Amino acid sequence: MTNHRNLQSGLRPVFWAGIGIALLLLLSALPAHAVMKVVTTTEDLASLTREVGGQHVEVASLTRGYQDPHFVQAKPSLMVTLHGAELLIYQGLDLEVGWLPLLIQGARNSKIRYGEPGLLDMSLAIDPIQVPETPVDRSMGDVHPFGNPHYTLDPENIKPMVFLLADHLTKLDPAHESDFAANRDSFVKRFEERLAQWKRIMEPMKGVRLVTYHRTWDYFLQRFGIESIGTVEVKPGVQPTPSHLAQLADKMKSQKVDVILQASYYRLRFSELLAEKTEAKVLSLPPGVGGVPEAGTTIAFFDFLISTIYGASLP
Repeated sequence: MTNHRNLQSGLRPVFWAGIGIALLLLLSALPAHAVMKVVTTTEDLASLTREVGGQHVEVASLTRGYQDPHFVQAKPSLMVTLHGAELLIYQGLDLEVGWLPLLIQGARNSKIRYGEPGLLDMSLAIDPIQVPETPVDRSMGDVHPFGNPHYTLDPENIKPMVFLLADHLTKLDPAHESDFAANRDSFVKRFEERLAQWKRIMEPMKGVRLVTYHRTWDYFLQRFGIESIGTVEVKPGVQPTPSHLAQLADKMKSQKVDVILQASYYRLRFSELLAEKTEAKVLSLPPGVGGVPEAGTTIAFFDFLISTIYGASLP
């Protein structure tokens, strides 16, 4: 007769072996580590977040690179995206003021409310240009009271943005601080090597004059010593009048300006009218990452932008 105690002792190793196998199967089915869910307002910010966050982040952008980030419809689907976010990164300087507060309110996510660590204003990393010295009112057009928000177009602003991003990711996920720092440093090294090349390419363009549709490009133009002699818009966000276009055409002819640069999300109608009067060429380009397939990352975007502007603006 089999001793009951001996039977139990014989089954015990089998039992624990089975538990071990079950635990291994369970652990293998789980992700290797938790991934932080990050949402950005633009693809420019999404690209940098992927560079720094690496495998520790899952990033979604609320806008596409071919969209005007000033005007975005506050759709319920975007609120759903924000509901699950652990971190929301926005460009700031009132770029998203017309739609982001509505999305944050509708998302019902306490982590990304104003004042919480799950909300990051990326403009804190840079020194804005064109900050009004007098109070702003509607008669001035769509003037941003805190400065020009298109700072991602100055490649020199990318490095401080990346450092701020790494610091903030570390604050939320300190366990991966070394990975964030290593990713940051690797990206900065590659970016600075390309920046040195871009500066060499653009050196002959110092002093070149052109016209822009909106003040989208001012950071970029200032960085490379290019002068905008005027805008197609009468005021920011205000369509041109016939008299404004006529005056601008005369100015272009007298200064031999033959390029009109505009963001691709603006209609071509007014720029083309001006081009007809002056025989200038219209350069319609995406002002951000993802605006065209060949500009899918930050470095690829500046490669595309610089080669295109250089090729179109010099004989």
